[in-house]
Amino acid sequence: MKAKSKPTPDAYQFIVRPLSKEEGGGYLVEYPDIPGCMSDGETIEEAIANGREALRDCLDVFSESGLKVPKPEVSAAQWRQRLPRTLYSKLTKQAEREGVSINSLVTAIIAEAIGAKLGRPPATR
Repeated sequence: MKAKSKPTPDAYQFIVRPLSKEEGGGYLVEYPDIPGCMSDGETIEEAIANGREALRDCLDVFSESGLKVPKPEVSAAQWRQRLPRTLYSKLTKQAEREGVSINSLVTAIIAEAIGAKLGRPPATR
């Protein structure tokens, strides 16, 4: 009989939104598939990193408590994208300045853009 593998943190979608000044500023990351699982950070990258740590902790609590771990709504996705060399160079330099991987930087940029399109208030810095 094949053992069921538990979902990895990468399988869970998250939402990033800017926090208002009244909420303390920075950014909030929430995992809709795990009620109450959220974290924040001063930057999008920090919020995502803190959110991943919170998600790992939440998944550990489910496992250690013998509770059923909620399944991710949609599996994580990947795609390949060709970029002009100049854009790739700019992204690489920005990622280096922020001390993050290019994948984390692009994920944060996409998440922020989606939040803006969904009518979230723009971040104030």
